[in-house]
Amino acid sequence: MKKMLINARYFIAPTLILTALAGVILGGPFVWVGVALFGIGIVIDTMTMPFHPPGAGTDENGETNGIPWLQNSVMYLMLLVFAALQVAIAWRIYQYVNGAPIETMTLLGFIPFTSGITGTELVGATISTGLFAGIGIIYGHELAHTKGFSFVIARLMMGLSCSAHFCYAHVYNHHLELAHEDDPATAPRGRDIYTHLWMSYFGQSKFLYKMEQTRLAKLGKSFISFDNRWIRGFMMSLPSFILFTWVGGLIGIACMFLILTISNFLLEALNYMEHYGLIREKGQPIDYRHSWDNSNLFTSWFFIEIGRQGDHHDRGETHFWELDEVGSPNGGWGYFTEFVVALVPPLYHSIMKRKLAVWDREFATEGERRIADRMNKLAGYHVADANTVLARI
Repeated sequence: MKKMLINARYFIAPTLILTALAGVILGGPFVWVGVALFGIGIVIDTMTMPFHPPGAGTDENGETNGIPWLQNSVMYLMLLVFAALQVAIAWRIYQYVNGAPIETMTLLGFIPFTSGITGTELVGATISTGLFAGIGIIYGHELAHTKGFSFVIARLMMGLSCSAHFCYAHVYNHHLELAHEDDPATAPRGRDIYTHLWMSYFGQSKFLYKMEQTRLAKLGKSFISFDNRWIRGFMMSLPSFILFTWVGGLIGIACMFLILTISNFLLEALNYMEHYGLIREKGQPIDYRHSWDNSNLFTSWFFIEIGRQGDHHDRGETHFWELDEVGSPNGGWGYFTEFVVALVPPLYHSIMKRKLAVWDREFATEGERRIADRMNKLAGYHVADANTVLARI
């Protein structure tokens, strides 16, 4: 029973994703459920900031409390859930474009739902879909560190957000070049979260493009071929493009673009918050200090321990339920809370420059401090007093 309860805490995200899906299907005001749930997540995350529970841990026999078959099954099933989410919003787009009459009907003979959708409701349904499609990154990320069948699931899952390249770029670029300018997923000091979306997305896509260029040339194969994993990644997104174009024409394409933008914005927001402003000299080993841990209660359970970045980058293929604290710098807030602050760049930078001043003083090597001095000048970071509450890490 204890093990089941420990594992059940990681079902918060799947439950909310299914609820958002139900909202799109039920229609009417329920299409805004996804937006509302995201807002509630921000509130809960902020309220639980002081609480930092350990990971799943081990039992009295020293075995993990995680139940691998259960957690893996949930992650695999989420691919079908995210596909269903796209089909549901495509159905709503089709109804809107074709002027389906708005009327109350019953689903399965007893569940009332609204057939037809207004323009305002379509906006709500699209935003809700984008927000919770974006949450799929936590499962795509986890499975990207596996091989075989699980890795294919990760690629397909990320392909729904037109980000299949992430699976290769994350493992073969980010995990090897972390906290260095050669890693597009690491945001340098002074960059805002909006710029990072495009710099990181296209930077990671470019990495796989060039990797495939080199790999296929060595194999004597054409770049334009099905052997190209960069091209195959975009082909995984092709069914979504066809679906949205077929059901809604230009409106369908616009809705799809909004969904992809929101979902990728959440993906790159996580990259942004996980390593913002941290520095590593080229060729030097990656250490715990090169990641911001984010381990408050709601963030840990909702994002399946993805905030334990220090341990994750030390043991990349370790399952999320086996990760724990390793002494990485910790901002002390949750991802939902930090995300809201990051949406206001001047506010975010005013806080982070203080935390980075502490990092420079207490964590950085001499070589990293020299780089930090240069980066601080470029970013306009000057901190007279880094011993404030906001500076704690």
